[in-house]
Amino acid sequence: MWNIYVKEILSFLNSSIAYLVIGVFLVLTGLFVWVFPETSVLKFGYSNIDPLFIIGPYVFLFLIPAITMRSFAEEKKTGTLEFLFTRPLTDLQIIISKFLASWTLAILALVPTVVYYFSVVFLGYPAGNIDSAAVVGSYLGLVMLAGVFCSIGILSSATTENQIVSFIIAVFLCFLFYSGFQSLSQVDIWGTLSTLIAKIGIAYHYESISRGLIDSRDVLYFLSVSAVMILITNLIFGSRKW
Repeated sequence: MWNIYVKEILSFLNSSIAYLVIGVFLVLTGLFVWVFPETSVLKFGYSNIDPLFIIGPYVFLFLIPAITMRSFAEEKKTGTLEFLFTRPLTDLQIIISKFLASWTLAILALVPTVVYYFSVVFLGYPAGNIDSAAVVGSYLGLVMLAGVFCSIGILSSATTENQIVSFIIAVFLCFLFYSGFQSLSQVDIWGTLSTLIAKIGIAYHYESISRGLIDSRDVLYFLSVSAVMILITNLIFGSRKW
């Protein structure tokens, strides 16, 4: 597993797309946090980096599918997938290795944004006047969100040999899970079921954990959705043996 994990990370970092997608993520979040007047923290009357955590999920909607689209699609296209599965590893171990590599890369894209936090800490009046617990919760929410999106991206890549098709499927599914259920719950026909529908989606749990109160139910939700996506991917590859 370790060899595949390292291979995936090095393969991504050796390609220009790695620096492109990470660069786009940092530029977009930086613009929303510091430049655009409607969201710039410099225009707020209090210290926070909320714009990062508001725009971050939507940037991840495109960033993470770009990371995961080649995971299995490229292996299928080049004909190396069968060779990969002949290694002394189970299908699930290979899938988890690729999932963890993608998740690691997404987290690496987040690391430079910690500079935003320390900048606001020193710019605040008085210095350090920021709700650090909320920031930690929001970062945890983004990390968990990235994990779910990576699992969805891996699943999408397993369904096709075309990287562009994989990207489109992943973006659609990520958007559906993040905003789709929340938007559906707001339709005025569900009554008491609206809260339940909202809880199926990611946005409900992401917003909850971003308040700084880390609830085990929210963490369990993210881990469960990731696990289900990985297991579905495993079933897809397992079906080739039937």
